[in-house]
Amino acid sequence: MRVMAQIAMVMNLDKCIGCHTCSVTCKQAWTNRGGVEYVWFNNVETRPGQGYPRRYEDQETWRGGWELNRRGRLKLKAGGRFRKLATIFSNPRLPDIKDYYEPWTYDYRNLTDAPLGEDIPVAEPRSLLTGKPMKIEWSANWDDNLGGVSERPDADPVAEKVRRQAADAEEKVRYAFEQTFMFYLPRICEHCLNPSCVASCPSGAMYKRTEDGIVLVDQDRCRGWRMCVSGCPYKKVYFNHKTGKAEKCTLCYPRIEVGLPTVCSETCVGRLRYLGVMLYDADKVLEAAAEPDETKLYEAQLGVFLDPEDPRVRREAERAGIGHDWIEAARNSPVHALISRYRVALPLHPEYRTMPMVWYVPPLSPVVDALAGTGFDGEDAGNLFGAIDTLRIPLEYLAELLTAGDTGPVRSCLTKLAAMRAHLRRVNLGEDTGPSEEEAAAVGTTPAELEEMYRLLAIAKYEERYVIPTAAVGDANRLEESALPDECSLDFDGGPGMGGTLGEGSGGVPPVAVENFHALRDRQRADTPADAGVASRAVRVNLLNWDGNGTPDGLFPPRDDPASEPEAPAPEPPAREEERP
Repeated sequence: MRVMAQIAMVMNLDKCIGCHTCSVTCKQAWTNRGGVEYVWFNNVETRPGQGYPRRYEDQETWRGGWELNRRGRLKLKAGGRFRKLATIFSNPRLPDIKDYYEPWTYDYRNLTDAPLGEDIPVAEPRSLLTGKPMKIEWSANWDDNLGGVSERPDADPVAEKVRRQAADAEEKVRYAFEQTFMFYLPRICEHCLNPSCVASCPSGAMYKRTEDGIVLVDQDRCRGWRMCVSGCPYKKVYFNHKTGKAEKCTLCYPRIEVGLPTVCSETCVGRLRYLGVMLYDADKVLEAAAEPDETKLYEAQLGVFLDPEDPRVRREAERAGIGHDWIEAARNSPVHALISRYRVALPLHPEYRTMPMVWYVPPLSPVVDALAGTGFDGEDAGNLFGAIDTLRIPLEYLAELLTAGDTGPVRSCLTKLAAMRAHLRRVNLGEDTGPSEEEAAAVGTTPAELEEMYRLLAIAKYEERYVIPTAAVGDANRLEESALPDECSLDFDGGPGMGGTLGEGSGGVPPVAVENFHALRDRQRADTPADAGVASRAVRVNLLNWDGNGTPDGLFPPRDDPASEPEAPAPEPPAREEERP
């Protein structure tokens, strides 16, 4: 047994309202720089839909992730070392800007400078890549709220697979707006246990940190081969066309290192994200990823995780150098509870064999809403259990998304959630004081676990949702110094990251622990680090990131009227008579 620790995340899809606050705050904190205008480390997709980049789940096209060779061993789907050497100067498996979207802004100056006339001036869209006028045809969530889904019914690779495999798929996956199901799917980098992006990188710039499992890119070693982009099946590695380097979600590691949650978790309106520590046996990762039956990969990954309550596991963890704070955090981890104890969270596309570490609680709300619309009690356990297999949200779709097509774990999760909801409904109406043993046993749990699940999923406090070890606080000064301009090529003028990796204050006097997306106004209007001493620096205004406070330079054209110029100093009064020589 080789115990290692990993920071993991669980998202409760029942609570996501699709507000995109997580996406915007992540964008403002991490990708508000030139060269990454099209990049969203965090994005929220409407399902069914094509995703971002469009059809990223079609691995027959993109060849991301792992597959088994004839001897049952893992190999990269995009090819091994010789294939990469043959295509290193021309990688054919890359999404282009049309698969993402061409980012744009609006010509607001035309609104303020247009001469008087009969026509109403407009702010036409202009490309952030070329600066030329453009026609908006696609975006990061063009399928928002099923927009246009009926025009491209087979564009969603998951729905296409369900329709191809299920005999009654035409009934299960409907595309008329008033008949189909819909839910939101937030996505970030999975920070996998077996990351194919790391294995795909020819220069060794991609690496997985041993202390917390976060996957990062060494900007100094990155040569811009973009093999990591094609190797990632989730397409969460991006290419900065301005710096020639690869970039990806960092799980906000400066915040994690000092015990703070990620920006997307901190700002989530629905409070649907959970962060915690998972202990796992590193010796079992490759064996689990090489499971021949794709439908058993979910159970295989569960077998990799270790129980932090086991004294033997704790002894081996201490022997492996894992700190006491990390072990205690694993024991109190909400992520471990939802994944291993209650088993109501599932991985995203385990068939990619990367062993993802961002898991999801499947959505039950569409079932409840559809059932209530038929005139039945949508919260009654008996009605819910009978409706899970028959109503608009098809188990086959969720299974293709979360369990490689196996509907059993999805049904188990939904029945547990239904039992918890029905029990709390009775309690709130004063009909019952607790779930019966028989009802809990029918869904594979206990009354106590249903109560604990309710507390964690519904009313958990901040400190219960984010259990992040603070052992790194003692190293905070060292971690901060490692981001100084003379030690990190990301933070000096003209370096690959242009000073924006940790915000414009990175490496400065404020520690990264207190740096946040509200603090510094200049980040919202410049590509370069804020510098109050250079008043003449040219800036551009990104209204998506402007907080609405004040009038940043560049928002309005400069005023030419004399009233805006500073007044001349008043002349000195004439000397008095007695003061004259």
